[in-house]
Amino acid sequence: MAKKGQKFRHYPFSLKMQAVQMRLQGVTKREVAERLGIHDVSRLKVWLRQYKLKGSEGLQDRRGGRKRPLQKDEYVRQLELENDVLKKWL
Repeated sequence: MAKKGQKFRHYPFSLKMQAVQMRLQGVTKREVAERLGIHDVSRLKVWLRQYKLKGSEGLQDRRGGRKRPLQKDEYVRQLELENDVLKKWL
């Protein structure tokens, strides 16, 4: 659980891939962390699991992605649904 004022570290995709490749070659977690400057050794275990499940896509940072803009038909349909809900409430 996160503590108040705790800072989270962000690692770039290239560093994650390098760490996973080193682990797959048999380098220990501690040694990989020391060489690459990773502060949390258990983070390597998470990256390796994500890599095995989803490949390199699993290591991509997906936070804060933009939503695609609605097409005109979708927008009209959404407004119609909102109007129907408001009419029922009245």
